[in-house]
Amino acid sequence: MHSNHSSHRVGLRCAVALLVLLALPGCATTAADRLEAEHSDAKANSHLELGVDHMENGRYAHGLRELLVAETFQPTNPRVHAALAEAYMRKGKVVEAEAHLIRALEIDPKYHDVRLNLSGLYLMIGRYQDAAVQAQALVDDATFPAVWRAYTNRAIAEMRLGNNAVAREQLDLAVEYNKNYWPALLSLGILEQKEGRPVEAISFFRRTLEQKPTAGARAEANYRMAEIYVSLGKREEAVDRLMAAIVQTPEGKWGRKSEEYLKILR
Repeated sequence: MHSNHSSHRVGLRCAVALLVLLALPGCATTAADRLEAEHSDAKANSHLELGVDHMENGRYAHGLRELLVAETFQPTNPRVHAALAEAYMRKGKVVEAEAHLIRALEIDPKYHDVRLNLSGLYLMIGRYQDAAVQAQALVDDATFPAVWRAYTNRAIAEMRLGNNAVAREQLDLAVEYNKNYWPALLSLGILEQKEGRPVEAISFFRRTLEQKPTAGARAEANYRMAEIYVSLGKREEAVDRLMAAIVQTPEGKWGRKSEEYLKILR
């Protein structure tokens, strides 16, 4: 009996030793893979942060270079693709920007900011139906916290497609969620102007300006108000608004349009 127990223990030790030996190569490989992955993550994050910093400070070429390096370390990081999309947009490369936005969504379909940016990109290049589809996807996603932004993008797309009734419905929902969201207020002003309600349009443009929007939005609101004042025979008010638009964006679209309009009035 003693001999049998002893031989059993020897056999068990041998079996355990064999299992340990079999496991060692796998453990070593796993550890090496883990270390390599951690190194890649650290390098990617370093280049990503540096690239974003360059972008924020207007060094777009440097930013793009760093982000492309980050992509080599982490090709499936949606944040890298989102940053690359913005970098390409800053350089006017719309095709590349779209490709990276789509790639980011393939990796993470819940990346809300990316989907909103894709909708905005489609608005910018005139693909209004595609813009509406992406915005509606955000509206349908109950986890998207800033739904008024999606409603507004959908509304702008519908307005450009000539679907004013749908646009108004979307904008009403947007301001119901956020009454101070200036892109929705500006769009409502444009819609009222298009549909021949000047008093209502001016009210929305004034509300837009109260929210202190971007310089471009301020210039657009002032230009559109000037158009309405001209139609109402209020030349002095129109000139004041055009002058304000020129000051706000002297080199921008609405500043240039205001200068041209002012020459006609004078």
